[in-house]
Amino acid sequence: MIIAFIIWTIVAILFMGIGISAGKTKEPAGFFTFVDPPKVTDVKGYNHAVSVLWIVAAAIFELMGISFLFLKQNSPIVFLIVFGVVVLIVGMMIAYSRIEDKYRA
Repeated sequence: MIIAFIIWTIVAILFMGIGISAGKTKEPAGFFTFVDPPKVTDVKGYNHAVSVLWIVAAAIFELMGISFLFLKQNSPIVFLIVFGVVVLIVGMMIAYSRIEDKYRA
């Protein structure tokens, strides 16, 4: 399960990179793939909120992945972790909708 943890950590690092990148950009940061970012009233505040969203999601994602270090191969607990990821992604979409509503021009 070490390989699973390493792959999981790489994905968490990518999420963290997206968050850092969103915080540093001068234009509104996009959230969904192939969707233009919204026109916002406060670009800096919007980008900061999106950046925090990605960084918090990366941290939660990594915390869920730590359990891979303690699981045995083919453990049924992996289904709980995958369900946790689904809940995380849905939570991110809800949080982003609120961010977009707050900053939309």
